[in-house]
Amino acid sequence: MKNFNLKLALLMAAFGVISCSEDVNTQIVEEESNVVSLQRTPLTPTQINAKINETVSSRERFEWTKMDAHTIWSATTHGDQILTIGYGNDENDFNKENSNADGIKNRLIQRIAALEGDGQKKTSDFLIDEDNKLNIIDVKVEDLETVTDLLSQKGIRYIEPTGYRYLDHEVTAKSGAGCGYDTETLNSADYTTVAPGAKVPWTFYEHNIPPAWNYSTGAGVGIGVIDTGLTPNNSLMNGSFNDGYSSGRYVQKYGTYVDSWWPWSSNTDGPNDRCGHGTSMTAVATAPRNNNGMPVGVAYNANLISYRGTKNVLLDGYHEQKGVANALKALGNRSDVKVISMSIGHIFSVGRIKDAVRYANNRGKLIFAAGGTSTSFTNFVGVIFPAWMDETVAVTGVTDANYYEECDICHKGNEIDFTIVMQRDGNGSRTTPVLSYYNNQTDYVGGSSVATATTAGIAALVWSRHPGWSKTQVLNRLKQSGDFYPNKNSQYGYGNIDALQAVQ
Repeated sequence: MKNFNLKLALLMAAFGVISCSEDVNTQIVEEESNVVSLQRTPLTPTQINAKINETVSSRERFEWTKMDAHTIWSATTHGDQILTIGYGNDENDFNKENSNADGIKNRLIQRIAALEGDGQKKTSDFLIDEDNKLNIIDVKVEDLETVTDLLSQKGIRYIEPTGYRYLDHEVTAKSGAGCGYDTETLNSADYTTVAPGAKVPWTFYEHNIPPAWNYSTGAGVGIGVIDTGLTPNNSLMNGSFNDGYSSGRYVQKYGTYVDSWWPWSSNTDGPNDRCGHGTSMTAVATAPRNNNGMPVGVAYNANLISYRGTKNVLLDGYHEQKGVANALKALGNRSDVKVISMSIGHIFSVGRIKDAVRYANNRGKLIFAAGGTSTSFTNFVGVIFPAWMDETVAVTGVTDANYYEECDICHKGNEIDFTIVMQRDGNGSRTTPVLSYYNNQTDYVGGSSVATATTAGIAALVWSRHPGWSKTQVLNRLKQSGDFYPNKNSQYGYGNIDALQAVQ
């Protein structure tokens, strides 16, 4: 009887072990299922932006390539499901002209076709665009598995959710992002009138620009400005571009920005400025010197090639990033363009624009980019993209104090190359006088934007003085004219440029 009871007890214990084991296994399966379910639920825009903000607030560069598949896929789901893929045999294999990466591209397209929609989709259903110059394709991706698979593939330089708009999900950022059509009467202390009746901004004298005009006025040099376009409502930047002391030059306007929510759309909204920012930048660099009593530009005899590549100054969204990249490629292929000015940017890296900057740089263009101008949503950011790139020249603005101090809204950092005085010390509203969006009107413009356009104009003066020079020689001359040369300050680069010294 005892043996029977012992056997029964052992048998019951065995059943108990089996039962517990089944319970544990069931729990594990349920937990794994919950994890899978969680992964298939995209992060919210608030959660995505928190990751971006955490990175940039620590002065690190945010790049999508450092994110996991779930984060990238989440941003894609909130960005019209647009995924941009930069492919190539290595990091520097971005230019189609000297690349043999078609095999990589075809393989990637085949994999996407096999993964998306259980392999039921045609290529035309998901392939949005293939860049004509760069190793880039844009695709519409719905499935997390597709993103995960692509990240494991060889030949991928970057994968980015380019339809995701950071700005749309920052509640404090609902602003015009640098836009405005304001006009303001200039204080008489902020300009000097010179022949034949033009106003020279006070900031130009801080850099010896007027005496530099005795040696060069920018003739023969093309300045490409990539921004929000150029106004049709100010004759001095249109039909009267050649007037007074400004002669023998041309202004051309193009548009590469597509104002549409549909990723397949390719119809641009034209070259005209619908923001105001681009007009200010083109005017600072090239406005004519005549008898109209309006502010003159730095290189008032340079040619101007204006591109409306973006809606506003923050390169946020697929069509803006694509518009700027297309403008860079177009200017890169023009022999008459020596200098490119970009008073625009983003708080994180954009692969397509990075490729396009390198494309233009490799064609001998000297590219100036704004170091950053703070607003309520970017005041925690250091130098912005693409100014932080080695292929660009980063510029920021400082005050006219007898020591170096960034302007009220300007960024600084070790990527800065030059500074421009553009604000009265202690008075943030007294900045650089410029032509307004409208005829016979003036305005004040500040920030790293106006500093960048001013520096581009000075570079044109140097290149016009030495037309046979390379971009490296021009850049070296600018460095040699800086306050800190031969050293480089950790926050302000080579400092303020002396334009007279640079052109002599």
